[in-house]
Amino acid sequence: MNRPASAIGTATTRLAALVDESVHIIREVAGQFRRQALLFSGGKDSMVLLDLARRAFRPCAFPFPLLHVDTGTNFGEVLEFRDRVAAAYGAELIVASVQRSIESGRAKEKPGGTRNRLQSVTLRDAITENGFDALLAGARRDEEKARAKERVFSIRDEFARWDPRRQRPELWEIYNGRLRRGEHARVFPLSNWTEADIWTYVVEYGIDLPELYFARERLVVERGGRWVAVTEHTPAAPGERAIRLPVRYRTVGDATCTAAVRSTAGSPAEVLRETLEATVSERAATRLDDRDGDFAMEDRKREGYF
Repeated sequence: MNRPASAIGTATTRLAALVDESVHIIREVAGQFRRQALLFSGGKDSMVLLDLARRAFRPCAFPFPLLHVDTGTNFGEVLEFRDRVAAAYGAELIVASVQRSIESGRAKEKPGGTRNRLQSVTLRDAITENGFDALLAGARRDEEKARAKERVFSIRDEFARWDPRRQRPELWEIYNGRLRRGEHARVFPLSNWTEADIWTYVVEYGIDLPELYFARERLVVERGGRWVAVTEHTPAAPGERAIRLPVRYRTVGDATCTAAVRSTAGSPAEVLRETLEATVSERAATRLDDRDGDFAMEDRKREGYF
């Protein structure tokens, strides 16, 4: 990347410190809670988190299953990647289906809307059905201002709701995992990482990722100032003109609320270079559901969202 030696050394030192911190947090979760799961979508953050979990317990296998909340409108190639990785790791994969929540009447879909918000219901049900008292997740504070408020150990009440005023201090990397009846914890080992840190780790350790993260010519339409891929879940609307452009995804969430960005970065190193030069966060640049209002993410988190 043609960075000076001092910059490379600084990045390496920072990454090593972040890795140590994350591994410590993951081990704390295994030690303090009875039954845990790792939220895993196949995206870059969950892939880094999964690799850190391997690092935390090797040569033993990590002691918890993978849990994915599938909206039913996720990118097909990411779901295939998810299944392939889980099989390669020999991990138990639990898939909680938003579609089943809709069919059972537990969640109600709005015509023309995204299913992203409905994940809260499906996740709450999966926690209850599987008896989870802690979920490891790959959210980072740099993604969005509501997530910046999160503690590493985020305590949720018996209805899975998040109240920022009732969170606990975390001085000197001491984490309090005590739970009252019905509560559980969402734990974020990547809290202090940035998008650039994630890509630095991907480059440094050769982490495999879905192809959507890399620039390719894809069929897209311009919608609300964003480039949205033409897929079975997001077809071109009447009056929209589909064109082929070199684009990539900075995040690979639900296809109905995730846009692409113009890019020529076709490799992890090139993506890292672009990320270091970015002035807009990945969610601000690509997530359509965060545009519903200044408190859209915080409102979802209070309902039980990730």
